[in-house]
Amino acid sequence: MVQTNILIIDDEEDMRHLAEMYLENSGYYCYLAASGQEGYEILKNKKIDLIILDIMMPDENGFQVCARIREKYSVPIIFLSAKGEEWDKVKGLQLGGDDYIVKPFSPGEMIARIQAVLRRSGLTSADSQTRIQLGDIMIDRMARTVMVADTIVALTLKEFELLAFFADHYAQALSREQLLEHIWGMDYIGSLRTVDTHIKTLRMKLGMADYIQTVWGIGYKFEVHVK
Repeated sequence: MVQTNILIIDDEEDMRHLAEMYLENSGYYCYLAASGQEGYEILKNKKIDLIILDIMMPDENGFQVCARIREKYSVPIIFLSAKGEEWDKVKGLQLGGDDYIVKPFSPGEMIARIQAVLRRSGLTSADSQTRIQLGDIMIDRMARTVMVADTIVALTLKEFELLAFFADHYAQALSREQLLEHIWGMDYIGSLRTVDTHIKTLRMKLGMADYIQTVWGIGYKFEVHVK
């Protein structure tokens, strides 16, 4: 059985150990960090499959830590905070977070949200094709990397999930609602503009290998045009 490693970044010691107890009882292995910098060092040196990231921390808050992580890594991030205001959730998700848990929380809720994020990221799907080559684009699900004409392109987790979902539904017209539900989940509180924003960024990063087409009145589709 493949071990799933979760990094918990929270300045409160009791909260770190409480989350660790919940997760290890469910079969996950945990790394603990009391600050963003400590967590970043662990991320650089260990294989981390998912991060639980507290927002309200001294020195560097969770939003700042998330932004720094997203500069280099696409590892899934779940925010953890005592705050429940909608703008906090929206900000966290816009910065590249994948979900949001409000304190206090139950063990069942935490595990369910972790499983959902891991499932959406492809880490729990063993029957998906590991590598997909479409035109100039090569998608490696195991390494969670994308190459365009032999050059690695740095994508966020959501951008990677979008591209992989398009590849799985090659040449099919997909609505914004379908994309939002599959990539962000049914309980996502943002708008359909989130899809458009991520598509725009993904197109820019893919450059000349931009095969994502707008299907007017519906959404988007992915198709390679042979010249």
